Amino acid sequence: MINEQIRDKEILLIGEHGEKLGIMSARDALKLAQDAELDLVKIAPTAKPPVCKIIDYGKYRYELLRKEKEAKKKQKVIEVKEVRLSPNIDTNDLNTKTSAARKFLEKGNKVKVTLRFRGREMAHMNQSRYILDEFAQSLADIAVIDKPSKVEGRSMVMFLTAKALKK
Repeated sequence: MINEQIRDKEILLIGEHGEKLGIMSARDALKLAQDAELDLVKIAPTAKPPVCKIIDYGKYRYELLRKEKEAKKKQKVIEVKEVRLSPNIDTNDLNTKTSAARKFLEKGNKVKVTLRFRGREMAHMNQSRYILDEFAQSLADIAVIDKPSKVEGRSMVMFLTAKALKK
């Protein structure tokens, strides 16, 4: 809220250079802001009394946007990569999928391991759980099971996270 939008009876006013000017009415604070040719901006609306500051509103918004962009640059986005398996997978194929998952984990991504069932394979879902267990065991040196295997419709899903990411 800025200038005339502030309807509180009393506010705590902070000057343009950061000094506390004390508690006063919103009208008096607005007059002070207009005399300085600046805006009265409500900084902390939930405080008792609300805190307002005399600043250039356009410059204030620009600074906020710049800080948000800077924060976005610094954060690391963790992607979820998927590795799909089938119940009748051979050991060499499993090793290939394991090495792919290892690369994903080393890059800092999470890995979603999906064991897909089709047709008659649905009847033997619980007997195929060992494939996911072997997969997790082969990556145990760099990965931790984030979410254990569970059945979701026609597939069984498990999530793995690199050990450095898990806290």
